[in-house]
Amino acid sequence: MNDATSPVPMPPNDKAGRGRTSGGQESRKPFQNGLSPAGRLADDTVSGPATCQPASSRPRRAPIECGDLPFFIRRDGTWLYQNSPIQRKELVCLFASVLRRDEDGLWWLRTPAERGRIEVEDAPFVAVELEWAGDGRQQTLSFRTNIDEVVTAGPDHPIRVSHDILTCEPTPYILLRAGDGARGIEARVNRAVYYELVALAVPEYVGAHLMLGVWSSGQFFPLGFMPDEDGDEEF
Repeated sequence: MNDATSPVPMPPNDKAGRGRTSGGQESRKPFQNGLSPAGRLADDTVSGPATCQPASSRPRRAPIECGDLPFFIRRDGTWLYQNSPIQRKELVCLFASVLRRDEDGLWWLRTPAERGRIEVEDAPFVAVELEWAGDGRQQTLSFRTNIDEVVTAGPDHPIRVSHDILTCEPTPYILLRAGDGARGIEARVNRAVYYELVALAVPEYVGAHLMLGVWSSGQFFPLGFMPDEDGDEEF
């Protein structure tokens, strides 16, 4: 998928869109001390590494490398452990709190004590609800994710739209938090919420191009080219 400025598809009923939708580091063997990687990470996340020294006097050390962990996050936001969905939302939220993305775009679960790589199909989270306040340039758009994290689109949480190379199908994302490199941790905006964005969109010039997009926190986020009056996909 690549970012592009393709025409914005309109929802089946654009009037129905307005509203609220629902080198060399120590390695550790799996299951050391009787705990699975998931159990160790959860334990470290809650309690932190055990120590008798004051925090100010402890030398900082790199987390222990656990290698590849048997976690997989589907495109729909479902977390799998050893190919089985994690049913408890509290546990998903716990692991999500230690999710990191490195300079190469790889995904990690990282605590102060240890870290391990995991696989993510697309974005690790999904924006499932939109709320807005105000209008015009004073408008704010707030998104709730599938783990109940709420962010407001703006300079720190930009919206972007990526288009499939073959189908040109748009996929919008909102940045939740920065990563260690250029690529951050995002939530994919689901289809219902995207249609709400389209219903709230207004035309604005971005350089020499007339774009259809939304305002939030004083910033304009293009969704695509403004369709012409004949409904053609190009100007």
